[in-house]
Amino acid sequence: MTKTKPDVPKQNRKDGSEGRKMFLLILPFLILCFLFSYFPLHGWIYALYDYRAPLSLSQCEFVGLKWFATLFSNPTQVKQLMTVMKNTFAMSILGLATSFLPVLFAVFLNEVKCRWFKNIVQTLTTLPNFISWTLVYSIAFCLFSATGMFNTVCQNLGLISEPLKILDSGEHVWLSMLLWNTWKGLGWGSIMYLAAIAGIDQEMYEAARVDGAGRMQLIKNITIPALLPTYFVMVMLSVANFLSNGMDQYFVFMNAFNKESIQVLDLYVYNIGLTGQSLSLATAIGVMKSVVSVGLLVLVNFASKKTRGENII
Repeated sequence: MTKTKPDVPKQNRKDGSEGRKMFLLILPFLILCFLFSYFPLHGWIYALYDYRAPLSLSQCEFVGLKWFATLFSNPTQVKQLMTVMKNTFAMSILGLATSFLPVLFAVFLNEVKCRWFKNIVQTLTTLPNFISWTLVYSIAFCLFSATGMFNTVCQNLGLISEPLKILDSGEHVWLSMLLWNTWKGLGWGSIMYLAAIAGIDQEMYEAARVDGAGRMQLIKNITIPALLPTYFVMVMLSVANFLSNGMDQYFVFMNAFNKESIQVLDLYVYNIGLTGQSLSLATAIGVMKSVVSVGLLVLVNFASKKTRGENII
């Protein structure tokens, strides 16, 4: 007597088919993520060699952990690295301290009832995100250089006798970088919060209005609490990327007058590797930065699980 296989429920077959379709949809993005985020990690091996371009790696001397030891054994290197870390920490802390600005911008923009004005404001504040930092520096140079519009107008009005060195000065560099970064990313950063606001149940607002709640009470008791989970996740991811400020903004604004105050870790790695032609040392610094960033991500994820009961990874 032959045994017949039990029929697979139709719902299970449907779920399996949908799962395969979804996997095939995300497969190209997984491949791109592997190619651009994980495959380049094989370059870490250069930190173990005394690499000299354009020689091949097999022609270079294997030095083990020499470059990692150099970071902490050379007093000049340690002093320079401490200055770079001070700039990196300052930029990151200022970024975290102002991370609430996109939330407030999204909340107040959502309260604008004139639809065409709201669309214009959102478009104008989002566009700077798509402008390269090279063009942003061109705008800054036209406005705030010694011969720029700001100094020219102030001199013509008799407010100043000599041009102010705004771009060619190491003073207030952290603040100016923060302001330019805020101008460039405020509108783009608010998009996620605007999407979160759109997902709030409108019946909650209607019930609150029936109870006599005003606009500010709706914002305080409904909108902002609904945005807090998204905000906490974004802040935690920012903490995990604490050492990653990027280099393009600081590279274009850097000059001989503000180099000591503007050079962050990513820019320092670039200068060491290409300008200083020490690719192995630059790779060692990059490896340590990545390890610390992963450690911060694990720590933040642990803190999130303990405080909020939710993981972010």
